[in-house]
Amino acid sequence: MIDKKTFIRFNLIFWLLYFLYEWLGGGAMTENYHASLIKACVYMPAAFIVSYLSIHILFEKYFLTDHKTIFWVGLISVAIVFIFIKRAINYYLIYPYIEAHPYPGPFVYFPKLLYEFVNLYFLVFLYSMFYFMRGWYKQQQTMQDLKQEKTAAELELLKSQVQPHFIFNTLNSIYAEAFKKSPETAQQIIKLSNLIEYTLYDSKKEKVALEDELKYIRNYVDLQKVRIGDKVDVSFNIYDNINHILIPPLLLLPVIENCFKHGVNNSIKPSWLRIDISVKGNELVVKVENSVEPDAQSPKLHNGGLGLSNVKRRLELLYPGKHDFKTYSEMNSFLVVLKLEFE
Repeated sequence: MIDKKTFIRFNLIFWLLYFLYEWLGGGAMTENYHASLIKACVYMPAAFIVSYLSIHILFEKYFLTDHKTIFWVGLISVAIVFIFIKRAINYYLIYPYIEAHPYPGPFVYFPKLLYEFVNLYFLVFLYSMFYFMRGWYKQQQTMQDLKQEKTAAELELLKSQVQPHFIFNTLNSIYAEAFKKSPETAQQIIKLSNLIEYTLYDSKKEKVALEDELKYIRNYVDLQKVRIGDKVDVSFNIYDNINHILIPPLLLLPVIENCFKHGVNNSIKPSWLRIDISVKGNELVVKVENSVEPDAQSPKLHNGGLGLSNVKRRLELLYPGKHDFKTYSEMNSFLVVLKLEFE
């Protein structure tokens, strides 16, 4: 939820303030700054460890990933262990050596254990409050970015609607005429018409069926094959049932476009493109691999437009912490692996 630099800066400030509070605040109340310094050196690391374990280990790795039983067992275990550790420090170190008198009572004394719990977890509460406030603020920024990008995209779509509508309607008329003379040409026209229709209408939706997205990609690939001939061998493999999966529209197309732009189009020899779709639990796995010439420049993440960076940015906004996007460049091939969690 928080980037590394912000995390380090926040922790340095938070725990320094707590250390100064224990040292100078406690010293001002007891007029024994030496004893307060020793307490601060003991209490601060213990509170930091408990807070880190509770928030960054148990909460982030187990609670947020829906392993709530492990989270609660871990949280209770950490609380019990560190409450007794803090009690032992006070009982065997602070009171007899710092306060110069033993504590008048047994080690296992419920009121004191409760006091240690409140004292320790009040700090955990303060730490988590600042942590969640920072996470909430970042989430609001992300939502604002999404809203602005959506508004900008809608404005651009409105600006460009007149010409695509004209082309779409004209293509339908041409298709009707072409079907009488050349059914093969008519099929190519209808595929192009379907591409424009999908771009005009389905791209406005927040989510579309993965099947519809793949039909759109198949039409795009078929039209590319018409343009470049038989020099590309395209393999489309769907290994699992995808009827229930919804994804944002036009999420996968830039990856396929990248294959033609940086692989197939630059190839003199016969080339190939492989698209694998699989589902593992609630995770969609898309692997797109294409051949490249050994001396061709490897595909890179281009800024803006319909490139791999577009996909990467959309995934960061739409699936924060719920996706994985990696590229692998070899001498003769380029592979994109996209994994995302779907509802």
